Amino acid sequence: MPDYKTKEQQINFYNSKEWKLKREDIKKRDNYECQWCKEEGYVTVAGGLDKNGNEVVLEVDHIKELEDHPELALDDENLRTLCKDCHNKRHERFNYKASKKEKKWDDEWW
Repeated sequence: MPDYKTKEQQINFYNSKEWKLKREDIKKRDNYECQWCKEEGYVTVAGGLDKNGNEVVLEVDHIKELEDHPELALDDENLRTLCKDCHNKRHERFNYKASKKEKKWDDEWW
């Protein structure tokens, strides 16, 4: 069984053809919707806008972490589709993407 303890091993896994195919299968299974947003009553789909008005980027999340459970790396029951924002929340990462809010007052500069 492969080991995914190092960053290099994880990168190799995430760049593998096997993972790329599995990732697409999971997104398709989940109807290209973020499963956490869906639980909250939001429809967050690929190509649309999320609840904050940002373009949706979908990712596939390992419920049980890859490095701790390598045997579940490609197990459908251990994978789910999340939008980038939910995935970042899940892993307690900050999301540094720029805000796309429009200026309310273009003619005022103070």
